[in-house]
Amino acid sequence: MQSREDEALARAAVDALTGQLALAPKPGLPDPRDLAARTTRVDHRALRWSAKALAPGLAAMAASARRTGEPTPVLRAELGAIGRCTEHSVALAGGGHRGALWALGLLVAAAALDPRAGAEDVAATAKRIAAHPDRRAPRRPSRGSSISAKYGAAGARGEAKAGFPHVRRALDTLAAVRAAGATETQARLDALLTVMSTLQDTELLHTVGPFGLRHVQAGARGVLEAGGTATAAGAAALTAFDTDLHARAWSPRGSAGLLAGALFLDSLPVNSPALAA
Repeated sequence: MQSREDEALARAAVDALTGQLALAPKPGLPDPRDLAARTTRVDHRALRWSAKALAPGLAAMAASARRTGEPTPVLRAELGAIGRCTEHSVALAGGGHRGALWALGLLVAAAALDPRAGAEDVAATAKRIAAHPDRRAPRRPSRGSSISAKYGAAGARGEAKAGFPHVRRALDTLAAVRAAGATETQARLDALLTVMSTLQDTELLHTVGPFGLRHVQAGARGVLEAGGTATAAGAAALTAFDTDLHARAWSPRGSAGLLAGALFLDSLPVNSPALAA
């Protein structure tokens, strides 16, 4: 039977995901401007609705971790099985969020193992869980793993096995931009751009190749180097970057899921100071 703590962690993770969805403008990504799916071809209302379908699976992952008590191979296998069932439920609700489910599932399970842990320790525990192979997973390679092998990109699994470095960098940016007096929206957009500026996004590599990935990374760096979204120059650079990606129909989806992971860790009752990248 799931505890209130398990359900609270699941709600926090879904709130982090919907908080990421509410941000605008997000270059190349679905945001509230896409109510009719005119720009990104992803209906924003459907994404908000299907995000709620993650909650039961995430609560089950938290319960599994609490019951197991350690980041063991058994826990990794259970999380994989729950995740595949949750993917099916999300697909029935409208789809999306596969990358976010992977990151949030591991982070929720890690947080459930030690409710007193701060963000840095939760990321480290998630790394220990991800280090175990999922022996029950289908043997056929996924698109992400195939792209990772082709281009030598870390991919979602590599990100988790490294302890979510981009999630930790996003947390650093959130703390720094907030401390500088920016709005919460500006802090979150800068955190997203921080991820986007260095992430080897396998979705982008699949759709537009290495050139497209470098173009997106450079665009994100350009906004940050202009001063970030809290400055006039940075806001203008963001508008230009957003217009460019929407015109090209390029979508850096991997960054969105990792931002959701950062927002989840940021919401934990106990939080560490600035994290090392």
